[in-house]
Amino acid sequence: MPMFMDVHHGMTGITEEQLKAAHQADLSIEGEEGVHFQQAWADPESGTVYCLSNAPSREAVQKIHERTGHPADEIHPVPLVV
Repeated sequence: MPMFMDVHHGMTGITEEQLKAAHQADLSIEGEEGVHFQQAWADPESGTVYCLSNAPSREAVQKIHERTGHPADEIHPVPLVV
């Protein structure tokens, strides 16, 4: 299944608890679009959050993020991993 890295901007000051809650919200419904979110990272100072997922499409990733209230600003395919 294709891999995607999505980026969220404007989340300045996000805490570890908030990141965990957002990630858990995605995990709770990810199967409805055939997505699996592997991990999330955040830089509270810049307000940037990154999520790595396997999904059938970038649209599927965005649907989950939109439904959980934090749409991605960017979604990039990751076709090569070493």
